[in-house]
Amino acid sequence: MRFGHHVAAVRLLSALAVVIALVLALPGGALGADPPGPVSLAQGWDFAADPADRGTTQNWQSGVRGTAWEPATIPHVLDARTQPHVFYGSIGWYRLTFQGPQTRAGLGWALRFEQVRRIARVWLNGQELGVHRDPYTPFELPATGLRPGAPNTLVVRVDYRRSPALREGWWNWGGITRPVALVARGPVVMHDAGLLPRRVCTESTCAWNVLVDGWLENSSASARSPAVSVRLQSPDGTVSEASTIPRRLQPGERVRVRLTVPVRGDPKLWSPESPNLYAAAVATRAGGQSVQIDHRRIGLRTVAVVDGMLRLNDRVLDLRGASVQEDIPGRGPALTDADIDNTVEELKTLGANVTRAHYLLDQRLLDRLDQEGILVWAQSPVYHRDRQLRTPRQRSYELDVVRETILEARNHPSVITHSVGNELTALPDEHRTSEVWMRNAAALARDLDPTLPVSIDILSYPGVPRQRTYEAFDMLGVNSYYGWYEGPSNRSTADIDDLAPYLRAMRDKYPGKALVITEFGAEATEPGPADVKQTYAFQTQYLERNLDIIDRLGFMGGAIYWTAREFAVKPEWDGGAHPRVRDAIHNKALISYDGKIKPAFTAAQKAFKATPLYRDDPEAVVRAQLSAGGSLLSRGLLFIAAVGFILALLALDAWCLRDIWRTWRPPGEGQVVELPARRVA
Repeated sequence: MRFGHHVAAVRLLSALAVVIALVLALPGGALGADPPGPVSLAQGWDFAADPADRGTTQNWQSGVRGTAWEPATIPHVLDARTQPHVFYGSIGWYRLTFQGPQTRAGLGWALRFEQVRRIARVWLNGQELGVHRDPYTPFELPATGLRPGAPNTLVVRVDYRRSPALREGWWNWGGITRPVALVARGPVVMHDAGLLPRRVCTESTCAWNVLVDGWLENSSASARSPAVSVRLQSPDGTVSEASTIPRRLQPGERVRVRLTVPVRGDPKLWSPESPNLYAAAVATRAGGQSVQIDHRRIGLRTVAVVDGMLRLNDRVLDLRGASVQEDIPGRGPALTDADIDNTVEELKTLGANVTRAHYLLDQRLLDRLDQEGILVWAQSPVYHRDRQLRTPRQRSYELDVVRETILEARNHPSVITHSVGNELTALPDEHRTSEVWMRNAAALARDLDPTLPVSIDILSYPGVPRQRTYEAFDMLGVNSYYGWYEGPSNRSTADIDDLAPYLRAMRDKYPGKALVITEFGAEATEPGPADVKQTYAFQTQYLERNLDIIDRLGFMGGAIYWTAREFAVKPEWDGGAHPRVRDAIHNKALISYDGKIKPAFTAAQKAFKATPLYRDDPEAVVRAQLSAGGSLLSRGLLFIAAVGFILALLALDAWCLRDIWRTWRPPGEGQVVELPARRVA
């Protein structure tokens, strides 16, 4: 009996433990208050130049000493000039003294930087926190040594010296170029929570769910049993929830967590014409309290390549738009909220349904594009970097660039593809290291976001044989400057009339891949005739001819002009005109660097607005034609059969009438006329 009682007690305690764990996993925090929200660190900064790189040896990291500090507001660039002698960069320092926020028991803080170009080295109260080397993706560092309720000194050393061997098609800006904030973090941290919408169909019905993907890390000194819960709220208020209890994590252990949230109620799909957004919250709990809540705004939509056509919610897209560079005169990429609004307004005025950039866009801009229904061709900044792919260490670094870019872009419904790179070698099959990297990058992108097509943007040289490497991708972005740049002597791109044959050849080589012109453009800075490069008339004609070619090729998925607004590029930039015009501004855009509208803007606006977002589905048209043809054939055969039947009856009746005529005599009064029996044919 005593043994039975022990067994019953163990079972009771086990059941109680499961109940408690489930309660802890429930959204809303039944036990413990929610952690505080982010604390912005935008005001009160100082900066100082350090061209001789003496700051570290002079202990500037303490925040006490230094040269003449000047006030700054974050985001900020260290030098806003676009002059040749500042292009290759320098070193600068930032410091901020701020009052430490009160810290709840069991919680701490981390510093989140949305972007620092190029290399950031960070100290808090004289203690070094870490180094970050990717100039285009966000990062977090634990705010070790933060003093709650007391002054704290944050110091950031920014090294934006650039190697002359590095290929980047934009100005070398340096500074803390996006927002900085303190974010609450607990003993268990959820990293990079992604919410990825999926539609699952059976023979009879379809249902939506959201795949939640992230990494849990036990950052404490003791074992922890975390729980994760997710809450979705649709635009009409319908709530969907799910939770999971991963295994117990040892100190320093990190584990990937995936769970599925079934979407309740009628799904409210996101699309450019109806950009519905769901409010999402991912709550992480440990030790009976909520230690982290990540908020997202996501959209339910499907993006897929089917039969070589890019489809959004099963409809074939016909993209028309322009790329953007985050570059404002006097501020570079240190965009204000007003700059974000203006960028979106320019795209809307242009009639663009898509945009693109060579790197991860500012989260504030991506949020606005989600809200406005403007699609995004997202891309990792792996640009002309075949030389940086020669060793395993280099390839690993560039894969990390792809990883961090996708993790930050994948929650945005406006993002329709992850492009892993831009203008790498046109012959990857002949460059083993580039091929290996491309295939690994495609596999990584598919793992991080299985809901979107994977793409790569390529140089459009004619005569290039089919590359097996591109089998790893769903889409190919084609950067085309036929009729502008001359290209290599053995692969000329000088004649725009060669563009259509090139695209047809690409379709033949890659019939299952979606093809989109991701770049085309012509420099324009002056009036003049349409047959002279660098004139507004040439640019306008060039834009119209490219769009006309795309319009005539029904297999093309669209075209994205390079770019909407001009931006700073390397000194003595040769834009391809003859005679050559050299300055530090990329002049192919539709709007000048200082905001003047070019005539080609109006031409693009007219063409973009006249092009529907969706085009007729070629496969559906064929199926409809076959169906209509089959139906018409069936109706025709039925009609012929009916006519034949009627003619047969008429022939039979004619035969009978002949017999009647032969035997008929005018009847006498009271005579009964007997008709012969009808013959049966």
